[in-house]
Parts: sequence; C-alpha cells; structure tokens
Amino acid sequence: MREITDFALYLARKAGSLLAEKFTRHNPVYYKGTIDLVTEADRMSEELILAEIARRYPDHGVLSEESREKNGRAAMRWIVDPLDGTTNYAHGFPFFCVSIALEIDGVVVLGVVYDPVRDDLFEASLGKGARLNGKELRVSSVDDLSRSLLATGFPYDIRESPDNNLNFFNAMAVKAQAIRRAGAAALDLAYLAAGRFDGFWELKLKPWDTAAGSLLVTEAGGVLSDMAGEKWNLFSPGLVAGNGLIHGQMLEVIKEAHRS
Repeated sequence: MREITDFALYLARKAGSLLAEKFTRHNPVYYKGTIDLVTEADRMSEELILAEIARRYPDHGVLSEESREKNGRAAMRWIVDPLDGTTNYAHGFPFFCVSIALEIDGVVVLGVVYDPVRDDLFEASLGKGARLNGKELRVSSVDDLSRSLLATGFPYDIRESPDNNLNFFNAMAVKAQAIRRAGAAALDLAYLAAGRFDGFWELKLKPWDTAAGSLLVTEAGGVLSDMAGEKWNLFSPGLVAGNGLIHGQMLEVIKEAHRS
C-alpha cells in the first residue's frame, strides 16, 4: 500500500498543480444542466489522472465524474473527482480540490484530497489514521450543536426538485452557531476531519464527492450516517457526518425538519 499511497499523493499534487496553473487564465465553461457546469480544467485534470492510472495500474477500475466507468468488475477501483468545486473554480473563488480514493472489493482503503491554493494535502489510509501535510488529524471536541460550525451544500436540481436541502438548512441555521456553504463537498469533509468544521450534511452526493473525504472523517475519529441515522454508503441519497459528539443532535434537527 505504501507504493499506491505515494502514487495517489503524487497524482493529486500533479493534478492540483495543473488546476492552479489554469486558475489564473481564461478557462472555457460548458453546461451539463441549468447550473451544473464543467470547465476545460476539469477535463484536463481528469485526462491527466486517468492516463497516469492506466499507465501504472492498467487492470484497475476507475470511476470518475466526467468519464465512463472503466473495468467496472475490477477488485481495485479508483474513485476520482478531478476538480471538486467547479463552480467556484469557474468564478475565481479559491475553494476547490482534487479528490482521489482507492476502493478494494467495495471498501475504500485510501483517500487523498488536495487543495492546491493552500497546499493542503489531506490523506487517510484504512486503519492507519488521517493526516494533513504529514500531521495527524482529529475531529473537533465540540459537543453542543449551538456552538458548532457546520458545512452543507445544495444539489444541482435545486430549482426543480423540492428535495433540495432548503428545509434542513433553515432548521439547522437557527440551531448551530453558523453554517458555511463553500461549494466543494470533498474539501468540506477534509475540513471536518481537521476539526475546522464540527459537522456536515448534504443530499444527492456522488461517490466521487465523498469517497476520499468520508475515509478522512472516520480515520480522524468522526462518524457517518445517512439522513435517517442508518449506515451510510457511497450510494446513499444523503450524508450526515460529524465529530461524533453532535451527530445525534444534527439528526434530531433533520428529523424534525423532515416531519414538518
């Protein structure tokens, strides 16, 4: 695993450097939906990552945001978001990252999230903890929701679907100390692992949004569940993540908002 971990760290840094270089230049934007977009930098970062994986590990599977799944039945599968925070990136808002995870037989064993703006390299290995630039991470010790800083996001179909998180946001906003909606779920989860956030929830996330970040959270001592408090997986329709001390309080707010 050391060789694979080093490869993932190298890959995240290389893709992140590309994104940082393109960030200061005109970057063409293409729309996949009303507000769901992709930039030329997304595609370039993904091409770089996929080419490197194919060269080093041609038999591995790959699940990536902008491409078809490759080698879907492979025991070892990379789950990649070449640019999480595309809308931020397109507008010049410096909150985005590269997210790379490795799954073996359906279990995520390695997660790397790299923020090239701040040169923050988050990494986690199953059973071996989480680190930020080599230093061990632990989730926060805040145990009161009213004193917590939370993070969330809204789905791309917010204009069309009533299942858009606005009800949960309104309910949580009057219970927590504050909520941030920064626009990159992988980085939100990394910040939770680092104790910068105390809790996070979001609907309609994809595996590439959460694979690396979810491992960072659990390896830093945090907990994950779906919106009902049941066991979460990469294909669950919603995610609630926290430091373990306010998780139940968050779920109570979500439950009450859902009931209302």
